[in-house]
Amino acid sequence: MWKEQQFSATLKPWLCVRGSVRALGFYKAAFGAAEVYRLGDGDSIVARLAVEGAEFWLSDESPEYFNHSPDSLGGISVRLMLTVADPDAMFSRAVEAGAKVVRPMEEMYGWRVGRVVDPFGHHWEIGRELAG
Repeated sequence: MWKEQQFSATLKPWLCVRGSVRALGFYKAAFGAAEVYRLGDGDSIVARLAVEGAEFWLSDESPEYFNHSPDSLGGISVRLMLTVADPDAMFSRAVEAGAKVVRPMEEMYGWRVGRVVDPFGHHWEIGRELAG
């Protein structure tokens, strides 16, 4: 019989890019990302970042291990949903840092949400659920 386990699962995306050091600078400027962990100091790094507690990983693509950037794929297979208290401010900050607007901020389906694509090809839905 199944017994409830005492653990907490997390899911942390790992973004593969061309130009991990530049991407690190962008995510800091666009989202206020903090470095939690970093390996390497040259042109290629592996980093664990956190945006208001939401963590994700970042590294250069490594096609030999089937880790491709959106540039190599010609698109994406996953969008990232970043929920924050003030999505309008975060959205504006991302655009000021160099993200391009895919869908402007709007209220839809009980959310305040907008979508940007970062300079490395990753799509970010930035929003929050509206009070019922």
